[in-house]
Amino acid sequence: MRRYHLTTFGCQMNEHDSERMKGMLDSLGYGEAAERSEADLILFNTCSIRESADTRFVAHLGEAKRLKSEDPSRVIGVGGCWSQSLKEKVFEQFPFVDVAFGPGQVHRLAEFLTSDSLTAQGYFEFEGFTGHLPMRRARDFQGWMQISVGCNCVCSYCIVPSTRGREVSRPAAELVAEAERLAADGVREVTLLGQNVNSYGRDLPKGEKTTFAELLALVDAVDGIDRIRYTSPHPKDIREDVVRAHAELPGVCPHIHLPLQSGSSRVLKAMRRTYNRERYMDRVALIRELVPDCSITTDIIVGFPGETEAEFAETLEVCEEVGYDSAFTFVFSPRRGTEAAELDGQLPHPVKRERMERLVAVVQRRARERAQRFVGRTVEVLVEGPSRTDPSRLRGRDRHNKTVNFEGLTAVGELAHVEVTSATSTTLAGEERLLSRIG
Repeated sequence: MRRYHLTTFGCQMNEHDSERMKGMLDSLGYGEAAERSEADLILFNTCSIRESADTRFVAHLGEAKRLKSEDPSRVIGVGGCWSQSLKEKVFEQFPFVDVAFGPGQVHRLAEFLTSDSLTAQGYFEFEGFTGHLPMRRARDFQGWMQISVGCNCVCSYCIVPSTRGREVSRPAAELVAEAERLAADGVREVTLLGQNVNSYGRDLPKGEKTTFAELLALVDAVDGIDRIRYTSPHPKDIREDVVRAHAELPGVCPHIHLPLQSGSSRVLKAMRRTYNRERYMDRVALIRELVPDCSITTDIIVGFPGETEAEFAETLEVCEEVGYDSAFTFVFSPRRGTEAAELDGQLPHPVKRERMERLVAVVQRRARERAQRFVGRTVEVLVEGPSRTDPSRLRGRDRHNKTVNFEGLTAVGELAHVEVTSATSTTLAGEERLLSRIG
């Protein structure tokens, strides 16, 4: 049996795409190798959002080069956003690579592997959804559902529109059928994926148009799906009907990821985010009104070109006021081919790092304060496996997307009731209430 080894960098969409690659390779008769040195096919699914992902990937690619020199029959493949951003330059910079493909061309990997071609091949057109390919899930009870690809936004720092193309939605009927297949296969939690999920459906033809809120209701009605999550939304498109879905649909989890990026309206305009601080805080107020206990998480960029100390202070003010349950925080990293990379006012790295430290301190303190509301409550936890810090305990996530470590006996993939006894900024801890265990 031919074997492959696949390394994934980046976001949840990439994780989904990698699961589809694995399913496709399984259907071609490949098996998965535990180590690169054991593989006939070495694959990388790449990210190009941040410079750190590029750097890590290139280091891994160096090992692949060495392994190919030891066995020239090995095939080296590079997929994903980094590959799409470079296109044919991949082969110029790394001539040992055999096949390169973008996110919209994953299916072409199978075409290459089953052809008689002896020359390097690149596939970079936007042709289709990886969601149409077979999937091999990381967990039997959780599944990704790709509802759209691409993005119509023009954020000045982001390379995604050029690597994943314009936004294209999958028909709702196709997605409901996929949810039904997943449920029949034992999946009880699905995560809907898109670059901007809440603009879903606007590009569908007349007669098939479906709003994101309507899609949530359709998936919620699928028997066997206990939990529905989604990522990522855009604050400009958060509508009341979507927020109400969190309050009214039993399967939609009380957690909304609402990317802020900056608390300064001037910086947001320079980022081309198409909302200002007031609009963002209005969306937060709507969520707090309709779903008072909802967890709100966010993304924040520190040190965008031209960001002043006063503008950074505005970001800290928003963090204090909102009280995020958690935040992904990033130091601004210029990406080739983006407007922001060419802006004046690029900040020195020490300034960005110092601001990052202050931001993280505020985010963690407010998250720790917010987490205390769970102490003494009993939460529903989907068990994912043993605790990473104490294998004698179990780990899972509650409906608010909080990681919970607890004493208990419930099997992986099942739901448990856990009484929370303590909380930090990132995790909850507790004990299972056995008499309340649910299946």
